[in-house]
Amino acid sequence: MDDKRARAGRRKFPVAWIFLLPNLLGVLCFSLAPMVRVLIASIQSAVGGRWMGLNNYLVVLKNPAFQTAVRNTARFTVVCIPMLVALSLLLAVALHSFPRAGGRLSTVYLLPMAVPAASVVLVWKILFHDRGLLNVGLSLLGLEKVPWMTSDAAFWMLVISYLWKNLGYTTVLWTAGLATIPQTVYEAAQMDGAGPWQTFRYVTLPSLRPTAYTITVLSLLGSFKVFREAWLVAGDYPQERMYLLQHLYNNWFRELDYDKIAAASVMTSMVVFLLIGCLGRAWNKED
Repeated sequence: MDDKRARAGRRKFPVAWIFLLPNLLGVLCFSLAPMVRVLIASIQSAVGGRWMGLNNYLVVLKNPAFQTAVRNTARFTVVCIPMLVALSLLLAVALHSFPRAGGRLSTVYLLPMAVPAASVVLVWKILFHDRGLLNVGLSLLGLEKVPWMTSDAAFWMLVISYLWKNLGYTTVLWTAGLATIPQTVYEAAQMDGAGPWQTFRYVTLPSLRPTAYTITVLSLLGSFKVFREAWLVAGDYPQERMYLLQHLYNNWFRELDYDKIAAASVMTSMVVFLLIGCLGRAWNKED
């Protein structure tokens, strides 16, 4: 009997590879090959392809623009991810507690995902321009105008824009995680005398740990993609607090500094993979 199963498995094995081959070729051509090419470019000169060793990495690490971009990107990630995870979880729990209201509001909190970046930029300019609505309101109240786009307030504008854009999608992910928790678990907790806070802490949060890991990783990756709004509003060189890695890559690409882009990309990718690995180990240890 075991021999028959083994022979059947061997017959099915080539069939499985036939179905997997298109995806494997796509990953090889569009993911692995470019990664290898970037790694090779990081140790070569942009012109002539001369061997540079680690010199490109040293040049990038000493670059003031790179240091500023890394500092701002790290600050943006540290500020935005906890705020996004916490706010979306509270919103998802509130909507899950009132399913009728949640169904009616689903279109509202998913609307930012459908709004084009150009429309968001237009709203930014109407609100935060030197003569925008906010400064007009401050003038009417007898207060001084705030240079929203040329002061440290620009960073918080970027934070608010990121939260507004991603809050609905993250709420949907939390809601999907909440839907997987059996109602019988809540009923058992109520029978044991658990209150709302105890139920949330000892039942809901532990059950949402796999969802929390997925959301944290997606939010981490998404925080490195914040570029369009800031670039459309302030151009290649925005206020210093808004100058992120994406601006740096864009400027280096325009100047044909491919060796610097490759070295910076390799270092950034290593940091991101390390962070994701640390998150995975932390989650597995708690199991």
